[in-house]
Amino acid sequence: MGKLQSKFRKRSELYRASRGDGPDGSSDSQVVQYEPAHQGSINTVINLSPDLCVSGGSDQAVVVYDWRQGKMCQSFQGHNREVTKVLCYPGSTWIFSASRDKSILMWDFDQGDEPIQEYCGHELVVNGIAVSPDGRKLCSGSRDNCMCLWDIESAECEQKQNISRNLVTHVCWVPDSSSIVQTSEDKTIRVWDSRTWQVTNTFPAKQYIQTHCDVSSNGNYMVSSSNGFGGQGCESTLWDLRQPGCKVVEYRGHLQTTACCMFIPPLPGASPMVATSSHDSSIKIWDQNTAVCLGTLTLDGAGPLVSLAPSDSTNLICASFNTGLHHIHLAQGSGQVQGSGTGLGGTSGLEIKVVSRF
Repeated sequence: MGKLQSKFRKRSELYRASRGDGPDGSSDSQVVQYEPAHQGSINTVINLSPDLCVSGGSDQAVVVYDWRQGKMCQSFQGHNREVTKVLCYPGSTWIFSASRDKSILMWDFDQGDEPIQEYCGHELVVNGIAVSPDGRKLCSGSRDNCMCLWDIESAECEQKQNISRNLVTHVCWVPDSSSIVQTSEDKTIRVWDSRTWQVTNTFPAKQYIQTHCDVSSNGNYMVSSSNGFGGQGCESTLWDLRQPGCKVVEYRGHLQTTACCMFIPPLPGASPMVATSSHDSSIKIWDQNTAVCLGTLTLDGAGPLVSLAPSDSTNLICASFNTGLHHIHLAQGSGQVQGSGTGLGGTSGLEIKVVSRF
């Protein structure tokens, strides 16, 4: 690949960690404010390791941040338009970033600030990227209606398929499988076979645009989220991938578009959980199997909450348009849920609180 201009920006002095005003301007003495990861809105966040997250946003940067220590580790500059998605390959230091500049860049956290590979071939913004379980193939989806399969090492596009109106919004590779799931603005969820690069299953079309999807660690379930407004649509849906198109439960309660949905490991002795974030500035935690809302956290003034990155059963990172990244902590508790949400009553509530912003 040709050498890309790097605009790496190192900040030698961190902001002094402070406790200050909350997102809504009120006193928020429990939340620590660290050095901001980005200048402007943040579109995407994912975990690189238990302590490090990777994010991308309107400032065109890909940032690695130690959220436990509250410090920026690296800022990669290579895209010339905003970053739409970031992805990390588990157990490695590989980072992939997609952008409105129609490209995908590959970085290595241990190999400096220059991209180590570039994948070009889409004609519009790239909204979905996923890596095969063996780390050899990269899948990408775009608003150009195309799904592409790339050889990671050579950056060669090995497969390309155009399906009319398939404006891709997100892509997930099913663990230990050759299958890929993707959501689309045509309200459809498709399952692809990476060996033949054909659609093997199409789920029943939803009423609204499908904005995001995630696959459970055992590969049995998939959750998708829906566009909507005024409480119409705005739901997330749990599907059984072993019975394609089989809807298990729906998670309803957001008032605007549900932008992100993620499986999170259960708390000790509890059922598996699903986390959702919405344009209504709220995060909701659900019992995966019963669809009971275990708790709600509202971040007033944060704007659309567009991306979630669960680190473990008690910690997740949330990306917002207006107030950066938030470290959210979950714990079993006995009182009301932090923010505007409520617990299950008695001593069975789930406590949700913001620990820090950056």
